[in-house]
Amino acid sequence: MRTAYSVETVRNAERELMARLPEGALMQRAAAGLAAACAGLLKDLLGRVYGARVVLLVGSGDNGGDALYAGARLARRGAGVTAVLLAPDRAHRGGLTALLGAGGRVADDPYEVLAAADLVLDGITGIGGHGELRPDAVPVVRAAGGAGAVIVAVDLPSGVEADSGEVEAADRAVRADATVTFGAYKPGLLIDPARAHAGALRLVDIGLGPHLPSVPDLEALQHADVARLLPVPTAESDKYRRGVIGVVAGSARYPGAAVLAVSGALRGGAGAVRYVGPGSEAVLARFPETLVHEGPPSEAGRVQAWVVGPGLGEGSWSRSAVAEVLASDVPVLVDADGLRHVTPQAVERRTADTLLTPHAGEAAALLSVPRAEVEAGRLTAVRELAARYGATVLLKGSTTLVAAPDPRTPVRVNPTGTAWLATAGSGDVLSGLAGSLLATGLPARDAASAAAYLHGLAARLAAHGAPVAADDVAASVGEAWRNVVGDGGDGGGA
Repeated sequence: MRTAYSVETVRNAERELMARLPEGALMQRAAAGLAAACAGLLKDLLGRVYGARVVLLVGSGDNGGDALYAGARLARRGAGVTAVLLAPDRAHRGGLTALLGAGGRVADDPYEVLAAADLVLDGITGIGGHGELRPDAVPVVRAAGGAGAVIVAVDLPSGVEADSGEVEAADRAVRADATVTFGAYKPGLLIDPARAHAGALRLVDIGLGPHLPSVPDLEALQHADVARLLPVPTAESDKYRRGVIGVVAGSARYPGAAVLAVSGALRGGAGAVRYVGPGSEAVLARFPETLVHEGPPSEAGRVQAWVVGPGLGEGSWSRSAVAEVLASDVPVLVDADGLRHVTPQAVERRTADTLLTPHAGEAAALLSVPRAEVEAGRLTAVRELAARYGATVLLKGSTTLVAAPDPRTPVRVNPTGTAWLATAGSGDVLSGLAGSLLATGLPARDAASAAAYLHGLAARLAAHGAPVAADDVAASVGEAWRNVVGDGGDGGGA
């Protein structure tokens, strides 16, 4: 599992560790890791470090010091290293002395050296910075971006927010090809829009581990984590013991939403899917194994979880269906049109898990804020939604986030997916998949996280760099599941 910690937490851990180390030792550890990463990139790019042209963009403080000490190490390996001092009077004295002593130099004309650079190190602000770059740094950064050099951010791209992933002004923030971060990932490195500025990530271990709390601020599951969550039938399993998922979806206008939600539900591990709604004919034509009922949900039969909302429309049927499902005593996932009829009061009365799965526009409506505000501050939005509604929230988008109502619980960020997943109906498949996992007994946070992971991986497998339809994603869920669990995922049973 990949974990991320806030700036305050990292700073506290650094202070504890520095108290046990000789002065300057922690910065030297960071600089050594940074220099090694840059050397590797130069070898990939040029086949060598010797003779490579490296430019350091140096701000004030420790971030600039890391860049200067790393530059000194590269200079000792034969690279031509030049520092562009954006705050000459406040540049790290020890780092600058080390660079000059190793044969590096300070640029007279930053644009001349940037035009010829092979690699540029962004050591302007790092995790201590807030907001966009200062005006005097903007033209230098733009020149670096236009020079064709590899840009490596030191700890965090300058101009992005470390704790939230927000980017105040995209054209006044560094867009790196790679980011070398120290001690722990920071949330902004894993969450868009900042994630898009970070490029490839490399974590340098500087010894912070024992000084970091056991509970992170953010976590991203990996294959092994998801494999432990996924249900496996036993020899005694039958379709009812594996769980029955109820799907309330579709309408005369949107029958495809019912089909797609059922397609996701059938592939999510539950033993049976019970469909309720006006799309029975379309659902049975595609999936004859589905148990269908015209409604209402309360008369459809026993289920272990409900999915309600995809393609329901805005009429009285939609409103009454959501109300009935929320009144049930089993876990409920509410998506799409169903979100129009959810209130904090309705969720508060529930005794079982509630999972809301909005995209940015639906989240904005639930929070009564502009959509742009949600897209710019996804972490803030998902935490606020979970707290306000007392529900687990899966916020869909370029970075899918899962937040629990308890603010002490780490937010999960989904690391899988592809931009091709932005296609009509993909969210309906995700809803069915997550609902099915709920029906197998997974808690809402785990069901949402595992479903998002499988859904994103299925999209990658289906796409292969080309456009995909939602139906393609659903068809690839089985392959994604096998990819995650490997061999031995078959527990037998009928």
